[in-house]
Amino acid sequence: MKKALLTLATLLAPTFVSAAGQHAGGHDDDHGPMKGHAMALGSTAEGEPTRTVEIVMNEDYDADSVYVFDKKELDFAAGETVRLHIINAGEEVHEFVMDTAAANAEHKELMAKFPEMEHDDPNSVRLEPGQEAEILWTFGEPGTFEFACLLPGHYEAGMHGPLTVN
Repeated sequence: MKKALLTLATLLAPTFVSAAGQHAGGHDDDHGPMKGHAMALGSTAEGEPTRTVEIVMNEDYDADSVYVFDKKELDFAAGETVRLHIINAGEEVHEFVMDTAAANAEHKELMAKFPEMEHDDPNSVRLEPGQEAEILWTFGEPGTFEFACLLPGHYEAGMHGPLTVN
């Protein structure tokens, strides 16, 4: 009986994953941060975060945008180090990717061709329903970037928004 309850508790408990560990082993591209150069958007954390920003991913089947982030836009200061706490409160797999709009568009095209493709990029995380993850990030150059879910159909259904670095 104890073994059955422990197994059930394990299955029902929310899962917490790290950003780098969940988006593992995928394509090799030239725009990703793993190629030995910093992204304009920034890089993995350099120091302790000054604040935590929670981002919830979900579905809203009654709205115009079926796939949603609870934040419509994100704003950060250049050089700011932030803990992004990402939660998949939905019933489907979602991902959080932050990059330039052009890089996300290119990535989205690849995802359409290879929907099971996974990645090991520190600027993104893919989460199963109920999972949570953190990305520790130091924002770089000022500019307008984008956060999105690039799984096939999710971006088109409204799962994206502007990310501004001032």
